[in-house]
Amino acid sequence: MEQAASVNADPVQRSDSNGCCTQWRNWAGFWLLGLCNNFAYVVMLSAAHDILKKQESGNTTAPTSATSAVDFQGGNSSNSSRYDCNPVSTAAVLLADILPTLIIKLFAPFVIHKLPYGIRVLFCAIMAAASFLLVSFSSAVWMSILGVIFASVSSGLGELSFLSLTVFFSRDVLGGWGSGTGGAGVAGALLYSGLTQIGLSPQITLLIMLVVPFAMLISYFLLLLPPPSLPQWKSREPEYAAVSSEERRRLVDGTEEEEQEKSTPEDRTTGPLTFTEKLCIIKGLLRFVFPLGLVYFAEYFINQGLMELLYFPNFFLSHAEQYRWYQTLYQVGVLVSRSSLCCVKIRKLWALSLLQVVNAVLLLFAVRYQFMPSAWLVFTIVLYEGLLGGAAYVNTFYFISKETEDRQREFAMAAASVGDSLGIALAGLTAFPVHRYFCSL
Repeated sequence: MEQAASVNADPVQRSDSNGCCTQWRNWAGFWLLGLCNNFAYVVMLSAAHDILKKQESGNTTAPTSATSAVDFQGGNSSNSSRYDCNPVSTAAVLLADILPTLIIKLFAPFVIHKLPYGIRVLFCAIMAAASFLLVSFSSAVWMSILGVIFASVSSGLGELSFLSLTVFFSRDVLGGWGSGTGGAGVAGALLYSGLTQIGLSPQITLLIMLVVPFAMLISYFLLLLPPPSLPQWKSREPEYAAVSSEERRRLVDGTEEEEQEKSTPEDRTTGPLTFTEKLCIIKGLLRFVFPLGLVYFAEYFINQGLMELLYFPNFFLSHAEQYRWYQTLYQVGVLVSRSSLCCVKIRKLWALSLLQVVNAVLLLFAVRYQFMPSAWLVFTIVLYEGLLGGAAYVNTFYFISKETEDRQREFAMAAASVGDSLGIALAGLTAFPVHRYFCSL
């Protein structure tokens, strides 16, 4: 009798074990996808700065790194500004980095569903690899700029595609994706700096980084365990926007039953979304997109318009070192908060936006009136800024996933990704006159 009971229990235990294993594999897969999607972009931009510097000796115009965007050489001796300004605002580079991504996010959600996910991932990996190769072997400035564009296209298309992909899996993979994207900034900057610091040339370092696009392919094709409904190599027939609640529940083996919504027959209508339906979905997404865009507008206005100007001459770190630590602490804050979805969920997205605006206003007045007593206080504020930005990102997409109907969810996740890029682009435009004003003082 006991043996019979044990035998009967084994399939259930194996089922629970398989379900847990599937969850962890998918979480890890999305973590790596997030890391690879942003990692290549960050590293390539840092390397592009080094190569452009060699190509045009004596050219001290705008640098091209999102993580080390200012290259002060002990200050700008030709500049009489009390802020020790670079001649060109780092916002110029920010706009060059973000505009290709913004264009993709504005238009791709309306047509990208016709392209299966496997083809999208292959294209993103090819574009990322091409960006490494172009910048590594570039013999002219236009080749390096083209590499920047390729990296931006890969990152933008990858972000909206992978966010859409999460609807075919249990909702906790959003936490893995957010954590991976947060880790990319820190890991990319540290690894590139470390390899060049030990004596490797930027070209050799970039060739080593070709492992990143291959890691993206391995994560997607070998690590993830997608449901049968995923349109990997051909368009789905009939056109259906998301994995059903039943498939998702079967995928995670019942572990998230309490969170799955009960879909009505009307929600499960087959066939593609019409253009009018997509516009209605976008209208409903504005309550998520506006707060996300405002958060990113405020934080990138700080990063690209004010950080360079928050300089403390009597501090033990040089101007270049102060700026690098600002950027590093910001990325650490983003990593921590983008990894926090499993512990805390914040529904009041507007509160995060307003707090970030307060940060921007505070630091704007700090630049103008120079009342900050020490760089240590700015370090704390910048870390807090990263925490707010990362929390806004992961919570926005978590609640979009949770509150959107099954049929609309895939399009909604892709369309909402434009919020952060739009905020960043507007921040870059706003930072130009602000930077010029302060440098003229």
